Formats: sequence, structure tokens, C-alpha cells
Amino acid sequence: MGTFLFNVFAAFTVITALGVVLNKNAVNAAMCLLLSLVGVAGLFAALEAYLLAFLLLLVYAGAIVALFLFIVMLLDTRGTDQPSLHPLPLLARGFAIALVAGGVGSFYVHGRLPAPPLATAPASGAVLKLYAYQLFTTYLLPVQVIGFLLLIAMLGVIVLSKKFEGVDDIK
Repeated sequence: MGTFLFNVFAAFTVITALGVVLNKNAVNAAMCLLLSLVGVAGLFAALEAYLLAFLLLLVYAGAIVALFLFIVMLLDTRGTDQPSLHPLPLLARGFAIALVAGGVGSFYVHGRLPAPPLATAPASGAVLKLYAYQLFTTYLLPVQVIGFLLLIAMLGVIVLSKKFEGVDDIK
């Protein structure tokens, strides 16, 4: 039953994450982000990491998505004509696709990460100190990447909310 639930939550998370990326309406994309975060919390719960699932729902699904929805509704952005494709964004897209392909290829070649020996592993979920230790040692890079992505998203919101006065055709 645990593997089935994990697979259901994983598929739900991937489908709603695709909804975030492919949705043209910003409010619908933010709602898909909320559902995607709920799916990730379900994955944490399936892995018996209940504290992480609760914190993800509380902090990200509760506060960050509400902030995104507030700012999107405050900006009241309307869809405009398709922007022209300049070489620099195309180069950045190609670089991002190459990085993702390299990461997937590396994971495919090297396979799964080796599990630590069970004799040296402390009891999981015994104390909150273990979560903090794992968060700042084993999972430090993913936490930093998520923080960096949130910083980029906030900078994007700031750039979108900037009103250019007196200049009508900035391109």
C-alpha cells in the first residue's frame, strides 16, 4: 500500500507541476502550484516524514502561495502579444535544458544513491534534532536551491510590478 500511495502522490505532483508550467492564466498556475505542494506533502507523509509534510503545507502552501496569489491579483496582469525571441533567452533556455538533461543522464548512469549502513543510522523521527541535522547536512543543497528559486520568483514579481512612467514601448 505504501508504494501505491507514493506512486499516486508522485503522479499527482508531476501532473500539477506541469499545470503550473503550461498554464497561461497566472491565478490558475498558482492554484496548480498549491496542488503540487500538497502532492509533495503527501510524498513526505508517505515516507513517514510528517513534520516536513506539515511544515511544507504550513509555510509554502499556506504562506508563499497566498503571497503569490495576492501579488498576481494586485498586478492584474493581462496576456499580451507573444514576445519576440531574442538570442539571450534562447541561449538561457538551451543551457537550462542541457543542465536538466545532464542531471537526468547522470542519475541514469550512476543509478541510486548508496544507502548508509543501518547499524550507524540513528532512529528516524526520534527527535527534532535529527531533522535539523539532516536538513543542514544531507539536504543542504536542495534547501539552498529551493531558497534560490524563491528569491528568483520574488525578483520576478518585483520586476513585473515596476511601473515605467513616460515610456510606452519598452522592449
